Amino acid sequence: MEKMKKTEDEWKKELGPKEYKILRKKGTELPFTGKLLHNKKKGTYKCGACGLELFSSEAKFDSGTGWPSFNAPMKKESVETKEDKSLGMERIEVKCPRCGSHLGHVFEDAPTKTKKKYCINSCALKFEEKK
Repeated sequence: MEKMKKTEDEWKKELGPKEYKILRKKGTELPFTGKLLHNKKKGTYKCGACGLELFSSEAKFDSGTGWPSFNAPMKKESVETKEDKSLGMERIEVKCPRCGSHLGHVFEDAPTKTKKKYCINSCALKFEEKK
């Protein structure tokens, strides 16, 4: 996948302050506050920065964590993962492979077939409802 190249100034102009903090500075929204947490509509969840298709609504489930959670990306190459040892924890960060934006984290303790729980910030997503 071809990488998108923009300066941080360009991202600042395109994204709102909250979105910029999460997508570009690896922030996290407070649990149970995201606008997409309880979204039950059918459709596609895309990267909030570049619009790349990331997750299908069919993969979404209620993990009880306070963030929209998915058991698998649309395609293996729809997300990129990276070891994250920030904040004194060992986690796996989930990033957009096209623009490099921070999306959230993935854990391997889900009560799903894949055992994966992709906990993604609502601010890092755009939802496109299926017509």
